[in-house]
Amino acid sequence: MSGVQFDPAAIRELAKILRETDLTEIELVDKDARIRVARQITVQAVHATMAAPAAAPTATAPVAAIEAVSDAAHPGAVVSPMVGVAYLSPEPGAAPFVQLGARVAQGQTLLLIEAMKTFNQIRAPRAGVVARILIDPGSPVEYGEPLMIIE
Repeated sequence: MSGVQFDPAAIRELAKILRETDLTEIELVDKDARIRVARQITVQAVHATMAAPAAAPTATAPVAAIEAVSDAAHPGAVVSPMVGVAYLSPEPGAAPFVQLGARVAQGQTLLLIEAMKTFNQIRAPRAGVVARILIDPGSPVEYGEPLMIIE
């Protein structure tokens, strides 16, 4: 680590913000200094028994978490470069940028992510076919979250 000193109170404050907002990570950049605080979310398997049918819906949570991890690791995954709100069309009521099964060119706009009142175009990292759209329009997204799969 370089000679940069970080304020432990600032790190604790960032950790507190993570807990309060239920985010998984937060990062601050100031000139040559950068603080990134991340928390690891653990998913525990719940064993459903015949006597406790209410536990059955929570037993599917680990499967969803495993699918999200495998989607992010997919070679054609388009992941969010930021935290924000994702939109599949340029404005409400307009046609989406892409649809399932659409052929896309490298650099083509796939969706928008609104962050800090700015709409950021998310472009296709490669040419291919949109195999899956993993988000709903207007849904919040986190950094690194898989948005689409292009095959």
